Amino acid sequence: MFSFGHEERQLTLGIVPPTEGSLDRETWLRLIDILTAHSSAGPDTRCLAYYNPLTLGAVNFDNLHVRAGRLGGAEILYDRSEADLADFSPANLWAEDRSWILCTDYDLWATKVAGPPALIEALLNDTGVEAVRLPRTPSLPHPS
Repeated sequence: MFSFGHEERQLTLGIVPPTEGSLDRETWLRLIDILTAHSSAGPDTRCLAYYNPLTLGAVNFDNLHVRAGRLGGAEILYDRSEADLADFSPANLWAEDRSWILCTDYDLWATKVAGPPALIEALLNDTGVEAVRLPRTPSLPHPS
């Protein structure tokens, strides 16, 4: 029997879900480890991070910014998200050399990762992340 209560600890046996539009901390840390292992410069891989302004309570959508740093320091992005009420993972994290990208969907509680086949296989075979392969969609013709 399922219990539906208003107390936070009654939600699914005390499991606290991640904030909407964000990965949970454990998955974020595991993804950083996997990305580091599959990036050409390892922890020194230059990367960029972008936060969805909806997670930050932004009202000015014309003043958005991207953070830059090393993948080895990306763990701190979860704890220093500028959010007032909760911690968030960035909506997008990508290697500066564009070898991979991680995109978290605010509306679906899902994260997509695109990158080299070895990275994707590592994600699919890892027991610390829940991953599925999405079917390829045909490319749209380029407008003339």
